[in-house]
Amino acid sequence: MASGNPLFDRRKRRVRTTIRLRGAGRLRLSVCRSGKHIYAQIIDDKAGKTLVSASTVEKDLQKQLKTGSTKAAAAKVGTKVAEKALAAGINEVVFDRGGYVYHGRVKELADGARAAGLKF
Repeated sequence: MASGNPLFDRRKRRVRTTIRLRGAGRLRLSVCRSGKHIYAQIIDDKAGKTLVSASTVEKDLQKQLKTGSTKAAAAKVGTKVAEKALAAGINEVVFDRGGYVYHGRVKELADGARAAGLKF
């Protein structure tokens, strides 16, 4: 699905190609961010299914956070998705930043997931 920004779409395509070639069939931790929220999901590309997901839209995280658009919120989402993944028996994934640059909220989400025990 095209975002309307050709540079974003090009980066996204390049990242996904690299993941497909070097990911060794591992599950994919995909990140999506908007102006107000951040979302993370672990996807099994072979089966075409989402196994685990977390976001700032979830009720329990909304109670803990003032807003969903901060680095602290992204770190909590990373921790939450890692906890759910470990409970489901998933401990190793490949990180898919999509077309987003690896800094700010995307980096905090990755660091939160790593701190909670997810390996990538």
